[in-house]
Amino acid sequence: QVQLVESGGGLVQAGGSLRLSCAASGLTFSTYAMGWFRQAPEKEREFVARISRYGTVTYNTDSVKGRFTISRDITKNTVYLQMNSLKPEDTAVYYCAAALTTRYDYWGQGTQVTVSS
Repeated sequence: QVQLVESGGGLVQAGGSLRLSCAASGLTFSTYAMGWFRQAPEKEREFVARISRYGTVTYNTDSVKGRFTISRDITKNTVYLQMNSLKPEDTAVYYCAAALTTRYDYWGQGTQVTVSS
């Protein structure tokens, strides 16, 4: 059974940092691209970042603008999202997802990030 478990969310002041983690199990982690998405209240889910199985990274540059960094540790079956210079508009539930091809096959349960002004 595939599981993606996010952690690291919480409450932080504007300008602060958080590092989200997503631990994967039940799949061959090295063969999947991993992505981070977020959904704010009353808004649609938004793509944040993606890292391919080869380490190629893609960001939603409009919203992230160099503040976030995605990375993965194959030895720990974990993908990370380092978030710096956080803004109140970054407040959302953050989800990780795994994609064997272009479609995301598995999703985590999400972790709440709240940025206070």
